[in-house]
Order: sequence, then structure tokens, then C-alpha cells
Amino acid sequence: MQPFEDPNVEVLDEVIETDVYNLVVFNDDVNTFDHVIDTLMDVCGHTPEQAEQCTLIIHYRGKCTVKNGSWEELVPMRNEICRRGISAEVLN
Repeated sequence: MQPFEDPNVEVLDEVIETDVYNLVVFNDDVNTFDHVIDTLMDVCGHTPEQAEQCTLIIHYRGKCTVKNGSWEELVPMRNEICRRGISAEVLN
């Protein structure tokens, strides 16, 4: 028997492919830092630190991928972010 080998462990042979999409938020000259930070915490579940870092990236680079996931998961988040007046898109 080789080290770390366990004959009782089952190995998954099937690979399930899923498409991963990106929720991207874009910079604008209208929304405040606080509004964007609060939105990312409320909608995406970011911690205050994550939301602040994403907001700084959005401000200085013009956009930031704030969340990765399935299309079905990200579209409602995108819709809520846009409802709050912030520009966002789900991209592949």
C-alpha cells in the first residue's frame, strides 16, 4: 500500500463543465464611493473591505469584475445593480 492511499475513497469519473460568467461594474461620474460600496455589499455579499477595493479598482481602471458565477446567478445581481443607477454587465 502506498502512502496516503485509501481504498475506501470513491473517485468521481465524470467531469461537469459549467460556463463561468463575470459581473463587471463600470465607472461613472455620477455615483459616490459610498453608494457603490453599499451596493456591492448588499447585492454581491461583499465584505466592506472587498467592496472598497472593487470600488477603487472601478474608479482608477474604469471597471472591475466584482463577481464570478453562472448566468442565472449573476443576471439578477446585475439587474439590481443597474436598478440602483450603477452601470454593470454580465460578460463571458
